[in-house]
Amino acid sequence: MKKVLFFPYLQMQSGHHQAAEALMDLVQQRYPDAEVKKIDLLSETNKVLEKVITTGYLQWIKRAPRLYSKTYKKLYFSQEPLDEQYIWHQPLFLHKLKKMLREEQPDLIFCTHSLPSCMLSKLKLSGQCHVPVVNVYTDFFVHDYWGHRGIDAHFLPTLESKEQLTKDQNVPGQLIVTGIPVHRKIRRPDSRTSLHDPHHKPMILLAGGNSGLGCPSRMLEELEQVDDFQFVVLCGHNERLYRKIESWNLSHIQPISYVTSREEMNDLYEAADALVTKPGGVTVSEALRKRIPMFIHSALPGQEEMNLETLIPKGLVTQLTPGTPLVDQLREMLSDKKRMESWKIAMDAYSDELAIQTDEQFVSVIEQLLAPKGEKVQGKAPSLKRRSITVT
Repeated sequence: MKKVLFFPYLQMQSGHHQAAEALMDLVQQRYPDAEVKKIDLLSETNKVLEKVITTGYLQWIKRAPRLYSKTYKKLYFSQEPLDEQYIWHQPLFLHKLKKMLREEQPDLIFCTHSLPSCMLSKLKLSGQCHVPVVNVYTDFFVHDYWGHRGIDAHFLPTLESKEQLTKDQNVPGQLIVTGIPVHRKIRRPDSRTSLHDPHHKPMILLAGGNSGLGCPSRMLEELEQVDDFQFVVLCGHNERLYRKIESWNLSHIQPISYVTSREEMNDLYEAADALVTKPGGVTVSEALRKRIPMFIHSALPGQEEMNLETLIPKGLVTQLTPGTPLVDQLREMLSDKKRMESWKIAMDAYSDELAIQTDEQFVSVIEQLLAPKGEKVQGKAPSLKRRSITVT
């Protein structure tokens, strides 16, 4: 029986967990008897520390976003692989990881966050881990905290990120542009309703993230007098926002609390003509799969800021202009045939970058990773031959 471990980060629901769950589902689909297990290295090592970091992170980005952004870029872009360096907290995590590997005896490991990736890279380079390890990037860029030298395969978000790692001789693993993994229940669309149908009132999804951070209240209040759009507001865990919108009692604005069902989320995407959101990696990737026009109302400091720096030049999202009414910007963009055609071309160009186009191809890659050394796997998938690793 196969055993596959997945390492996200923190206990709170995030893109790290969603990407892990998407791959867990594919493993279970292909290997019904396989044991799949999701482990947060931080909480397994120290539950109190995990809670402190979770609370501190949310408060930091809320109260001092500029400082967080500056600190993030300084820490995560050191210009040299961190798996080569001594990190003050590494003995704590390395000890816990070695114990986990002895107890779990996995056949394959996926990392959807950089901390376990960096620690596992160190163990592999020192000969203390012989299990194939895969980095699964959940943002549209790659920073220096990820493990590089000891990792066997990289599921990369963009062609640019592949080119970045190709230039680094410290990255021996197979580089595959997969995009950020999306759960198979978020289905690829067959067709979309035309926005120019005179009998169709466009439905706009508005999202501010599961924590409720980043969705401007002034933007929502603008919508009260709008009558030519239908709005569904995804409030996440922000119960105050949900109650506020519900109290308006307006037929064209519907609040929805945290959505647990992927089938329900897929139905919302199917009905949507546009998504107004923050540039979180998985949310954007879901919209890319569903081919929904995206408008960015704000970005959290750090990861989301940097995602936006990748997405805008690629033409995949439209950044909203502060101070200009949201509905005016929606009308202008969605009714402009030339701009919508440019967006479709950008979407096609991004799709062409991906070596993985279907869930079946993802499964084929996982099969190759789980296959005994030297065993051939039937099916078309990117080659997983590995370059040699030189350890000094």
